[in-house]
Amino acid sequence: MSEKPVHAPLIQFPVVDDELVVGGIPLRQLAAQIGQTPFYAYDREAITRRVRELRETLPDGISLHYAIKANPMPAVVGHLTTLVDGLDVASLGEMRVALDSGMPAGEISFAGPGKGDPELRGAIAAGITLNLESSGELERAIRIGETIGVRPKVAVRVNPDFELKSSGMKMSGGPKPFGIDAELVPAVLRRIGESGVHFRGFHIFSGSQNLRPESLIEAQNATFQLAYRLAEDAPAALEMLNIGGGFGIPYFPGEQRLDLSSVSENLQRCLGECRAHLGDVEVMTELGRYLVAEAGVYVCEVVDKKVSRGQTYLVTNGGLHHHLAASGNFGQIIRKNYPVVTAHRVNDAPRELVNVVGPLCTPLDLLADRMELGQADVGDLIVVLQSGAYGYTASPHQFLGHPQPLQVLV
Repeated sequence: MSEKPVHAPLIQFPVVDDELVVGGIPLRQLAAQIGQTPFYAYDREAITRRVRELRETLPDGISLHYAIKANPMPAVVGHLTTLVDGLDVASLGEMRVALDSGMPAGEISFAGPGKGDPELRGAIAAGITLNLESSGELERAIRIGETIGVRPKVAVRVNPDFELKSSGMKMSGGPKPFGIDAELVPAVLRRIGESGVHFRGFHIFSGSQNLRPESLIEAQNATFQLAYRLAEDAPAALEMLNIGGGFGIPYFPGEQRLDLSSVSENLQRCLGECRAHLGDVEVMTELGRYLVAEAGVYVCEVVDKKVSRGQTYLVTNGGLHHHLAASGNFGQIIRKNYPVVTAHRVNDAPRELVNVVGPLCTPLDLLADRMELGQADVGDLIVVLQSGAYGYTASPHQFLGHPQPLQVLV
């Protein structure tokens, strides 16, 4: 009989006297310091360590950009600004957070379909690079630049004719709302040359949340080859090439952390090849989830414990309205459990098979489905790990009128 899959080992946070420690503070002490539950807590040192380890692994010639959409909390973005080379935003609100962080506008890019004129105007005025998603967006950018007297900086976001295999979210290949189909890019490049806007390069992003090095390598090789072909029609030499990211983290039982050694070796080879084709171009990787997801926790409190027809339920004051992804309602087809622990009974305490649910009147409000946790009672804290990305801002906080969670960087 095969063993039941388990979550990847807990290595991002210490456990002292069987209690989880986040930001150097035991979880129950941190909860007392914050003053209420539920809350999200992000560990400053864990983020720093992840960036440092990534820098040590990737080739020296790779610039590192943070995609703010993963976690736009201003304190988190401000901390990452001291660690990375640039920021990528997807809205006017994120753009303001990026500029407030102190990152120079020249190191900020703006992607996303459906940019409104106010967003284009704000980015152009600030000197931020627009990753163009359509020929129509280019025409609006040209018009706005002429109106306000500022030359737009643009890169072309390309929808490749390939995808990142085995990715959690495919962003390319086939019809997509993202980017300009590769076969249409040469005509857009000609229009850029005629218009006189400042052409900077390409953004080629094919997928996210991938744990297979061989898939990442295949997509990166195809990305560079596509960039070389498209550069033949470029109106000027490329200044930058954003190859996207796609690095995944382990969320569910059976998944293991991504080994980047072979990916890094391949990128080193690609960089040498790239210099031969494109000269002194800045090659950047854009990462969000990979930098922050494992550094965050979501913490809620048990308000009731009950048994229903043989199953034990821990009813908490948190749930899908705070953490939609952990409930399984944010991209999962078949629901699987995030890693969940009892805050002060992580490893050694007696275990109990439980369901962790929230206070909402829906069976979808489920944080843990028949998981074995350290025994918990009313007043104890339940912790959902891997919660630093797409947790707080991707959740329907107003659903049923419950209070919003807090966020802290510790």
